[in-house]
Amino acid sequence: MIKLIINILKRIVISFFILYGFNLLVNSIQIFIPINVVTIGTVTCLGFAGLLSLVALFFLVK
Repeated sequence: MIKLIINILKRIVISFFILYGFNLLVNSIQIFIPINVVTIGTVTCLGFAGLLSLVALFFLVK
């Protein structure tokens, strides 16, 4: 049970850094994905596919 909790926490931290790094890399082309519970949860569950879906939603809403 403890290993499962640690694994989930690792994925959450990695998702945070993925979103933060993505925002740093694409800052020059005016794309910004906010870092909140929903976006971290999406990237945690779906991985890079979740990040790509968030970018697609950014362009659809914009």
